Amino acid sequence: MKLFFEKVRTPKKDMSLKIQIMVTIGIIVFGFALGVFQKWMDGSANNLLPLLLQQLDIRNYFGRLAIWILLATVISVYSKSPLRASINTFSFFISMLMGYYLYCNYVLGFLPKTYMMIWVVIAFATFFIAYICWYAKGKGIIAIIISGTIIGVLFAQAFNLTQGFYIYDLMEVITWITSIIILYRNPKELAAELGLSVVIAFLYQLVMPHFG
Repeated sequence: MKLFFEKVRTPKKDMSLKIQIMVTIGIIVFGFALGVFQKWMDGSANNLLPLLLQQLDIRNYFGRLAIWILLATVISVYSKSPLRASINTFSFFISMLMGYYLYCNYVLGFLPKTYMMIWVVIAFATFFIAYICWYAKGKGIIAIIISGTIIGVLFAQAFNLTQGFYIYDLMEVITWITSIIILYRNPKELAAELGLSVVIAFLYQLVMPHFG
């Protein structure tokens, strides 16, 4: 089994454990800061944000799925191994939740425990999902299926396919395009990847309403 997955993508060993730990610490700090920033936006008047961010509806953008899927993908595929992808992605989401809910509790004076526990469960799930997502930057049909699925879910967040065709939100479109750039491969495989993503997006929207 190990040899099979190494044919898809081989873990890199060109980074010392010390540097890997420093990278993970950096991800934790970034996640915590992003969690605080997100909750600060939620609890602040919209006109406190720069005009461009108001026009792009950044506050609601961070309350939807697309940005978190993209960030998890970036952290996963640029990690040195599937295990590091799991550790880094899980660390990011847990630290982000810590920043978000500590701000809720100590600055805003409330703590939605039920909602918080749902996101904690999701954060634990990312440990296993990130392990699989790491192989999206690999070779062959397995990598195409994984990357096509990621792009398809983001496509479903950006466009409506089941009730006519229209854009949900510009920021989701930008997120979808970014995922294609990150998961880019040779033209033939990219075509297969994008074709699969359309099917995934259509099936996704049949069983799950738009999150936003």
